Amino acid sequence: MPLKIVIDARRLRDFGIGSYIRNLVHALARVDPVNRYVLVAAPEGAEELAGLPANFLTVLYRRPDTSLANQVSFPLFLRQFSADLFHLPLNVVPWLMPRPYVVTIHDISSLLFPQPAERRPAFRLYQLRRGLMRAARVIAVSGATRRDVENVLGVPPERIRQIYDAPDPRFLDESAQQCESARADRRRVLERYQVNYPYVLYAGAIRPQKNVPRLVEAFAVVRGDLENHPVYRDLRLIIIGDEIVRYPAVRHAVIKTRVEHVVRFLGFLPFETLRVFYQSAAVFAFPSLYEGFGLPPLEAMACGTPVVTSNVSSLPEVTGDAAVLVNPENVFDIARGLREALLNESLRRELVRKGMQQARRFHWDVTARRVLEVYEEVAQSRPRRS
Repeated sequence: MPLKIVIDARRLRDFGIGSYIRNLVHALARVDPVNRYVLVAAPEGAEELAGLPANFLTVLYRRPDTSLANQVSFPLFLRQFSADLFHLPLNVVPWLMPRPYVVTIHDISSLLFPQPAERRPAFRLYQLRRGLMRAARVIAVSGATRRDVENVLGVPPERIRQIYDAPDPRFLDESAQQCESARADRRRVLERYQVNYPYVLYAGAIRPQKNVPRLVEAFAVVRGDLENHPVYRDLRLIIIGDEIVRYPAVRHAVIKTRVEHVVRFLGFLPFETLRVFYQSAAVFAFPSLYEGFGLPPLEAMACGTPVVTSNVSSLPEVTGDAAVLVNPENVFDIARGLREALLNESLRRELVRKGMQQARRFHWDVTARRVLEVYEEVAQSRPRRS
């Protein structure tokens, strides 16, 4: 008898979690024609779930998971579906969540890097731990995240399953990079944004643990070193990400280092535009202090761009030997990594070659099959519906 599985898909518009939800759902649609799925989506972004097969049903739910009422109203809404299990793709577990449910933990950065004005962080830790302890299974997206879930949150290891994320398959489409029409499209996008100079790229959320201020400082050092370089004398830094206005430390770093005229902030970009910026960057820089998985470096690798990233958390695990690793707490080491990736031509070629190979080690169909195994494992451990 097919399972009935409900997936919370309200965060489709989020930078990283949205990519996880979208790609997992579409991969499940490719590998699982048997079980029935109910996707609970917000009205904004639900169009990304169009075109799924008949065993997928999308229902709309307007209340976000950040509201206090979500603790009660969302679980009550879910009960109408009489599901065999529920999948929460992020670490927000409503208080009255019906069981059995599976939770995907991408990271615990909200616990390790709380907002300065946040109230009752101890209660939020208790709430998350309670939600995970009641979960039938917890999916951790890397070995580093698995260790955090086990050591920081105390979840028994036998209830944790490590299942890697993967880049969006569209990043791996070689035809989108190599054909003449694709190159012409790239030129048009760059002309529209008036980008006619070499640039270092950062793409991702703008939060304290992302370490963007130190990246700005390191870029200022490198730009000063290369002011007479024939290729990089007009090097720029482009920062693509949301929530920039909430973190003034980034702009303060730009002003302090006097690089206002060569740093550009772009907000959320459509996928095709984002891919062009990845493909056209001289270097992709991601000196994060903490990552549960670290998807942006893999996306850049899939686009054939050399990557400089941190030697901490999950990033060495995910990037392997295909990136220049730096100490994210040392501005001059970040600058050293940028210089090497920009100036060493043999290293650049090696980073491109290894990076594309590394990105292809991760595939959403593999992820979906392993998630499906978790669903079946949970369902077999409880009485089935009549």
